[in-house]
Amino acid sequence: MDYQKIIDKYYPADNELRRVLLQHSRQVADRCLSIADRHPELPIDRQFLEEAAMLHDIGIFRCDAPGIYCFGTEPYIKHGPIGAELLRKEGYERHARVAERHTGTGLPGYEPETLEEQIVCYADKFYSKSHPDEEKTLEQAARSLEKFGGDGVKRLLSWADRFERSDRS
Repeated sequence: MDYQKIIDKYYPADNELRRVLLQHSRQVADRCLSIADRHPELPIDRQFLEEAAMLHDIGIFRCDAPGIYCFGTEPYIKHGPIGAELLRKEGYERHARVAERHTGTGLPGYEPETLEEQIVCYADKFYSKSHPDEEKTLEQAARSLEKFGGDGVKRLLSWADRFERSDRS
């Protein structure tokens, strides 16, 4: 799969929104690949992981989030399902599942299930599109999830334990 062709299809112009999407997606993809590299014991599909990380926010252009140059009509919370719809139309079901399951630590009924879905969701919590030059600490990422309840924070911390430890024995 050539994820760049899909990005080019939905973000053809060289503009601020495309730059925001590409910077954020690359940050998430790089963190995902770092996790994969540190954990050869996990059955991670590395190529798919990078593709999915680069496409997880493909639906933001249809949302209303002027602070990140999104001038669509849908609420921002819907960018995951919108992205999933776009990716399904392109024939990429696995990628669509990542897009629809990455918001928060998974919305009710759409929690990340596969290892790759979990890694993209986890990595995404450390980067904000509105503050692209800042990487959140684990504590900051956890704090940003508190408003959605304790389950998301617990899920994030369990992923941190699984993905950040390098002393797996």
